Amino acid sequence: MSEPLLIAKAGTTQLSLLPALANRHGLITGATGTGKTVSLQTLAEQFSRIGVPVFMADVKGDLSGLAAAGGAHAKVTERAAALGVELRYEACPVVFWDVFGKRGHPIRATVSDLGPLLLARLLQLNDTQEGVLNLTFKIA
Repeated sequence: MSEPLLIAKAGTTQLSLLPALANRHGLITGATGTGKTVSLQTLAEQFSRIGVPVFMADVKGDLSGLAAAGGAHAKVTERAAALGVELRYEACPVVFWDVFGKRGHPIRATVSDLGPLLLARLLQLNDTQEGVLNLTFKIA
């Protein structure tokens, strides 16, 4: 069994996750400034280090820093020393998917792959249009 993944630490209390007990879906919520992005980055880094692929939706690009190795910063180094956490600055393998295929890996999907619900949302259809689209998918 893999070693527990250290997710967070406060004083002598550690929050760890056993890889074998991690499920395939997660939700992190909270107010602005409560550490949601840092939590996601930490989880992704930890899973990447043990060879588990991670998919995260990142509309604003806050998580793109995973692609490059970080560097020392006085406050971060001080905080890590206070918690007794070893810092490792290393990049994680990432692929940026791009719906438009201009600045990242293009998403290749057919209309059939999308299905009526997702296609209706992408096209911003109203209820009537969505109903017609659903019928079209049932007939086709």
